[in-house]
Amino acid sequence: MKRLLITGGAGFIGANFVHYWFAHHPNDYIVVLDALTYAGNLDTLQPFVANPHFRFVKGNICDTVLVEGLLREEQIDTVVHFAAESHVDRSIMGPDAFIDTNVIGTHSLLKAARNVWLSDPKNPLPHRFHHISTDEVYGSLTAAELPFTEDSPCKPNSPYAASKAASDHLVRAYHHTYGLQVTVTNCTNNYGYYQYPEKLIPLCLTNILQGKSLPIYGDGKQVRDWLFVEDHCRGIELVLTCGTVGETYNIGGVNEWQNIDIVTLLCELMDAEFVANPTLVERYPDSPCAKGLTARTLITHVKDRAGHDRRYAVDCSKIETELGFKPLETFETGIRKTIHWYLDNQQWVDNVENSEYQNWIAQQYESRG
Repeated sequence: MKRLLITGGAGFIGANFVHYWFAHHPNDYIVVLDALTYAGNLDTLQPFVANPHFRFVKGNICDTVLVEGLLREEQIDTVVHFAAESHVDRSIMGPDAFIDTNVIGTHSLLKAARNVWLSDPKNPLPHRFHHISTDEVYGSLTAAELPFTEDSPCKPNSPYAASKAASDHLVRAYHHTYGLQVTVTNCTNNYGYYQYPEKLIPLCLTNILQGKSLPIYGDGKQVRDWLFVEDHCRGIELVLTCGTVGETYNIGGVNEWQNIDIVTLLCELMDAEFVANPTLVERYPDSPCAKGLTARTLITHVKDRAGHDRRYAVDCSKIETELGFKPLETFETGIRKTIHWYLDNQQWVDNVENSEYQNWIAQQYESRG
């Protein structure tokens, strides 16, 4: 039985990983550590409140004493580190928080793990420190360039990407210097359930329902590779269980789309949903789809983001060859599942943006220990 500490486990990918791990490893024990910043939502973890194999702790990864205490008290043998500031726009407006969380926070975790697991270097405790990173650390590709490999140099172009690249290097350094048993994964853009609605796909879906504009940076021809979040979780599981210590693995969807094409597709699919399900007209009267118009009328081109990378893509042959990973979800099936989830869970969207509700539900978790 593994005993896992999952940082950022109330966020998008972290919470999906908690769901995935319990579905496939129900006898393992999970502690979620999350500071519950704006993107954290405890509603996502509600199914596990009464589970004796689950504990939630509100806290900051920069608190080394707290983390070290949890590792000892709960006899944690595996850290899966999701906690991060991740929105590029926010990093441009306020980079300090990204340095604090992504760099200093990761170092805090590494120090705590070293203090506990390597307290006796000659007899280290069995352990694994897995670090979740991003394809953005590699920089930008032209349309003609081959995807990034794990050996591609880091050339980050935003404060967010730079902070993640720094954290990657720290994790590597703690392995080579101190012998900490680490693995790293660099993933492409995730989409799916429980994603905070500032990111492209949930932003478009919620704005279409509310009749708000769909802002497209510049010409909208920036290219991203899209990975269904459950496939990402499965890739992390493979690295944790079968991956080589000290190695980095790229995880991608092999599914490149221009941003403008993603938004146009979402508009077409939402138009079709309103035709197929007349009750949506009553539920979302502000949507153009409820007025006989196409959602495409909401598309608005805005000034491009500073330093906007043109294309990201990763070569996934390493994780495919060594661990047998391939995405199970096609984009066609994954995006339809995502749309239906958001249509069925608008209360979740309302709750995640309600700070008073988030404070209340956090108190309920804390009162349960």
